[in-house]
Amino acid sequence: MTDFIPQVALELNLTPWQVTATAGLLSEEATVPFIARYRKEATGGLDEVQVAKIRDRLKALAELEQRRLAIIKSLSERDLLTAELESNLAKAETLATLEDIYLPFKPKRRTRALIAQEKGLGPLAALILEQNPNDDPMVLAEPFIDEEKGVADAFSAVAGARDILAEKFSEDPEARQSLRTLFETEGVVKSQVLKGKEEAGQNYSDYFDFSDKVATILSHRYLAIRRGEAEGILALSIVPDSERAVSILNKLFLKNDSLAGRQVAEAIKDSYKRLISPSLETEVRLSAKKKADLAATEIFSQNLGELLMEPPLGERPILAIDPGFRTGCKTVALGADGRLLEYVAIQPHTSEGARKEAGAKVLSLIKTHNLTAIAIGNGTAGRETEAFVRAIPNLPDIPIVLVNESGASIYSASEEARREFPDLDLTFRGAVSIGRRLMDPLAELVKIDPKSIGVGQYQHDVDQTLLKGSLDDVVVSCVNRVGVEANTASEKLLSYVSGLSPTLARNFVKFRSDHGPFQSRQDFLLVPRLGPKAFEQCAGFLRINQSSQILDRSAVHPETYWVVEKMAQDLRVGVTDLLEHSALRTKIKPQAYVSDLVGLPTLMDIMAELEKPGRDPRRVFRTFSFAQGLEKLEDLTPGLKIPGRITNITAFGAFVDVGVHHDGLVHLSEMADHYVRTPTDVVRLGQEVQVTVLGVDISRQRLSLSLRTLPKDKNAPVASGLPTGGPPNRKPSRPKGPFNNPFAALKDLN
Repeated sequence: MTDFIPQVALELNLTPWQVTATAGLLSEEATVPFIARYRKEATGGLDEVQVAKIRDRLKALAELEQRRLAIIKSLSERDLLTAELESNLAKAETLATLEDIYLPFKPKRRTRALIAQEKGLGPLAALILEQNPNDDPMVLAEPFIDEEKGVADAFSAVAGARDILAEKFSEDPEARQSLRTLFETEGVVKSQVLKGKEEAGQNYSDYFDFSDKVATILSHRYLAIRRGEAEGILALSIVPDSERAVSILNKLFLKNDSLAGRQVAEAIKDSYKRLISPSLETEVRLSAKKKADLAATEIFSQNLGELLMEPPLGERPILAIDPGFRTGCKTVALGADGRLLEYVAIQPHTSEGARKEAGAKVLSLIKTHNLTAIAIGNGTAGRETEAFVRAIPNLPDIPIVLVNESGASIYSASEEARREFPDLDLTFRGAVSIGRRLMDPLAELVKIDPKSIGVGQYQHDVDQTLLKGSLDDVVVSCVNRVGVEANTASEKLLSYVSGLSPTLARNFVKFRSDHGPFQSRQDFLLVPRLGPKAFEQCAGFLRINQSSQILDRSAVHPETYWVVEKMAQDLRVGVTDLLEHSALRTKIKPQAYVSDLVGLPTLMDIMAELEKPGRDPRRVFRTFSFAQGLEKLEDLTPGLKIPGRITNITAFGAFVDVGVHHDGLVHLSEMADHYVRTPTDVVRLGQEVQVTVLGVDISRQRLSLSLRTLPKDKNAPVASGLPTGGPPNRKPSRPKGPFNNPFAALKDLN
């Protein structure tokens, strides 16, 4: 691992000692959040992103080295390893280069070249490759005619020699690298509809006759084409200009236009068409897929991070409703700690009598349990149920919030939900999830597979290992940034805390159940199998808000409690006084406490924590309301300005919930009056925005929206909601192509 330090430091623009220190901590099983938060002195203040990049690059280089050693071993066992070959393998910096060097020596199936070699045509191939102007390949071939070996005549001999040369050219490292560069820089992605698939493949109509350079194609387009190919709708190819490719090979291997040279030229064409092009097309298809996967995963990760960090309402008793028309609304009362207090099904959408009865039941639940907020799922019947609740006579003045219920049904059927509510109907479990999601989105959403939350693009098409690793990093980062209350956290939430494996999280919850709430952080050491190392990793991220040790409620790590106690002692006050009186904190000079054990970065973190102990980094919660009277697509007309919330961000735009059961698309070209490189430059998930309706397609249930500042129109209707406004009024820049149609981009999600 230490051999990779200089390379990683150079690639990531870091100092070797920073990479060395981080690598050492990682080898000791320290987690990324722990290193970034509590080992700043060791790493020079690297953040989570930098630490994760070091981790991932070291892993990739280790895998490259493992493959290199396997190749050397294979060559050595077959007595093929020479000093020059070993030197070339040692210099290879990428897996592709490594495989190119190994390719001529790789055990092969019986190829045409190998069969020709078995017929004794290798020397003939060598003679032809010399391209002596005076040589006639047919004359050279006569001594190699041998009917017993299957070489019937000179033509057969020369053909076999060409097969040998074709394979030789295809395995030449320089040739492969030159053509690989050509494929990567000038390769063209082409897609065409398969015959007879036009009608069935209308979702892919933009790609029926499509081409774009592989170096510049947008990730979502490439993934869409691949999906169309997988579904048998499209044919996909990625190749550069063949004449350009052959000319590169000619420069490397063709010497002249002699009779032998013409045979070499034929071998070159055959090598490219039959061997090199298919091989490199497979490579570039995979590399383009990897690039698209990375782009899609990055968007998914950003969206997930924003969603997990949405502001919580907090620990308040809540009425939660999972709406429904025919089956009724599953309604639950939850305590401030998320416990289920009571549940009932109400029928506000069947008859006037049932509506009044449902209203009375809602009021009864609110009064009986002193509920202080109402959460309503935003799915089917969501807006209608919201209207019903708001119209209940004598309803207390408490927040009524539409909650994104994506994934709630996944949680309802999960093992965790069955374990917590074994006798409760699935739909009521969903209502519980909706209510808890309002209280604390992070604590509830970690129970659901991120792919089921609906904030990504092509999440089922991208590399699942890459996606899972990236999303796990996001969840771990968010959980540890916010911190976790040790006495109420679920097993799932605890499993994302630094240092706590799923097994330790399970032991943690069982110990808490058997012995009652933890009284101090030191009690964590009593949990079975939670040793000093795990304690070091997790303690700073776990809170005990009822602890008599006030620092247990903060992000100050127990290993540095003595520093805070020394600060208080020097001021002749208690630690509690330091937290409660800012005037006392101004007297502290952090530099005075720098030592071999604690550096200034940690001391500055401690000072920040003393100012706001256990502070939640999430934004302050505020209620949001859709425009009243607009509950379905039919209520919308082009030009109408309405409030909405960003629910998903993709490479080509953002989706906005405006309260009509169908999210509308703001295409990239409609995000601002100026050029927008990526949607995340303009919006974030959960952001409240004011949008203008561009188009409504009732038959296809599609809605097109704009965030641009359109010319003022005195006759344009404006719905009540957020204040109007937008980006500076500049000359708009619109891309050319099929996306001038406001609905065209929606096909990329189908």
